[in-house]
Amino acid sequence: MKYRSTAALSPEVSLEEAVVKGLAPDKGLYMPLSFPSLSNDFINHLPEMSLPQMAYEVAAALFGEDVEEDALKRIVEETLNFKIPLVKVDDNIFSLELFHGPTLAFKDVGARFMARLLGYFNRSNKERTVNVLVATSGDTGSAVANGFLGVEGVHVFVLYPKGKVSRIQEAQFTTLGRNITAIEVDGTFDDCQALVKKAFLDKDLNEAMMLTSANSINVARFLPQMFYYFYAYAQAVKAGADPSEIVFCVPSGNFGNITAGLIAKKMGLPVKRFIAANNANDIFYNYLNSGIYTPKKSVQTIANAMDVGDPSNFARVLDLYGNSHEEICSDISGATYSDQEISETLQKTFKENDYLLDPHGAVAFRALSENLDRSETGIFLETAHPAKFKETVEGIIGEEIAVPDRLMAFLENEKKTVPSSGDFGEFKNLLLNLVKQ
Repeated sequence: MKYRSTAALSPEVSLEEAVVKGLAPDKGLYMPLSFPSLSNDFINHLPEMSLPQMAYEVAAALFGEDVEEDALKRIVEETLNFKIPLVKVDDNIFSLELFHGPTLAFKDVGARFMARLLGYFNRSNKERTVNVLVATSGDTGSAVANGFLGVEGVHVFVLYPKGKVSRIQEAQFTTLGRNITAIEVDGTFDDCQALVKKAFLDKDLNEAMMLTSANSINVARFLPQMFYYFYAYAQAVKAGADPSEIVFCVPSGNFGNITAGLIAKKMGLPVKRFIAANNANDIFYNYLNSGIYTPKKSVQTIANAMDVGDPSNFARVLDLYGNSHEEICSDISGATYSDQEISETLQKTFKENDYLLDPHGAVAFRALSENLDRSETGIFLETAHPAKFKETVEGIIGEEIAVPDRLMAFLENEKKTVPSSGDFGEFKNLLLNLVKQ
């Protein structure tokens, strides 16, 4: 399978090149040249299949020409060695709990798959060191850092906004050491993301070090997120949902997660429609209403992983729908909520439904509650364990919540970071000096 840039100014590349490069030379994002159609027989048999079984079939359709069968099966099985349950929260609303992986966040799926795929491509090039740059607003950093921890031939640099991620999220990528370096940027997530993008396009850096990204701009990070859309659909059908009336609601920040779902639909998953749920960073919501995309500086909210003012994957959404605002709106609607509304929803759901949401899941649950038809079954993506936002959640519900042992273990380790002002020249010199060490 060949991959092309959304900017359409760069040559097509192989899967390996797309994964190792991360960002295309023309600043575009890589997309598969075509999307294979999965058979109706496969879709009809989804309720009978295990998560690894269906994930392998989806992965084989996309990556089977580039990765040996046994290796791809192993990558899928190692990636998905934890449960992803669908839990009923209200009459026709289900939570897809994506927080049962090693770092208790949905990004474990994409990060673990990418780490193993990059390891596969590195197997025959022992002298190659790939330097992964990743900007995080919270969970990406922990998932990528832990997914790549100890992977031979890979060094990870995690950029994160100082004071704008939760204490537990921060501990998950600042205490690991080994081949993981945390860079604390005095700025916002958008500033971190801008540094990463500039680094990919800098001649000196690219001559000195092989750079790639593990943000959702990398095809190996966001495409595997399709797996759990197929699995959620199958679980809903098994629970009695009408297969033609299933709606997904996705808490959306950089838009990699919902883009994976849209591609799953394009490949044959019969999703009725999607809802993109935003916090106060309502750039996509405004686009749906106006047809005009106007990025702006992100604002800090209690749903911090969604604090993105210029979502990278919007370019993929446009590409997928041929830049047609009308077609995008036919598949996706939007909703946006303030911190107060998020808090109200989290508190109400805990008291009335006996279900504890994290702030991001609260955004998506409220969007479904207010925008779902009676005939539809809604599935929202609960993207992180509530304990990752312990202080925020406890302040809302007025009760102490238990922290899983694997999260507590991170808090017991020493934080090690490298400070950065956010100036690209300084950041460039910092990287070059770190690589020499």
